Amino acid sequence: MLNIPEALQERYNKAHLSYSSLKVALTDMAKFDQYMKGELKFESPALTFGTLYDMLLFERDKAFDTYSVVSDEAVLDNCSDKTRTSKRPKLTKEYKDMQKHLIDVAAEQGKTLCSPADWKMANQMIDRLERCGLVDKYLSSGKYQVEFNEQLGPIRVKGFLDCLGDGFIVDSKSTKAVDKFRYSVRDFSYDIQAYIYCKVFGVKKFYWLVQEKTYPYLPAVVECSDETLFTGEMKFNDAIERITGFLEGGKQPDQDYVEFKV
Repeated sequence: MLNIPEALQERYNKAHLSYSSLKVALTDMAKFDQYMKGELKFESPALTFGTLYDMLLFERDKAFDTYSVVSDEAVLDNCSDKTRTSKRPKLTKEYKDMQKHLIDVAAEQGKTLCSPADWKMANQMIDRLERCGLVDKYLSSGKYQVEFNEQLGPIRVKGFLDCLGDGFIVDSKSTKAVDKFRYSVRDFSYDIQAYIYCKVFGVKKFYWLVQEKTYPYLPAVVECSDETLFTGEMKFNDAIERITGFLEGGKQPDQDYVEFKV
């Protein structure tokens, strides 16, 4: 029987898998191969905002050290009186040069740039969570950003979970519409993530703390059902089967294909 961690270590110089790599393996082994080699990065405005939102919610002090918000006010504060009092200061050469300078300084300091609009919206969303009592009810007594690297079946899984409570897990998600979140669970394979976290930490209760990204930032608590956990387990096993076949078969990633019924 193939030792998957050893095979991964030999091929990719890493012995573990993650929710993201398992999700990719379900659909395209060529992309899985790229992801494991570090050649495939998942980047989008939604993911970027989600990272900011999570850090402000769970590691607020770290967020101030990680992000740099280059606001119009900050740029103007560093400009001359002539530019500040002009009718259209943002169109002046000094304003544009100062904006670029502040962005370059932030990059040199290793900080991630964040738009004032995203920073403001993320904080307003968290304020709404606090006002409606969900922070106190689900997050106040938990451990945040819990790292793990554990054996789960034939593989090692590595990752972070947002909040580990007393007998339950909470994972935060921002979304366009809370009433459509059930489709996101399916489409983005959040069910695999829930299954992994529950198995690794030996808990049976898993909640998504979901919040809309448009005013008034409606929040929702979505409990993961036993049926959804079972679906996550099936996807988890399917991903492992595909990875095992790929590692054993000696096929090139672009020889992969999928089969299904509709």
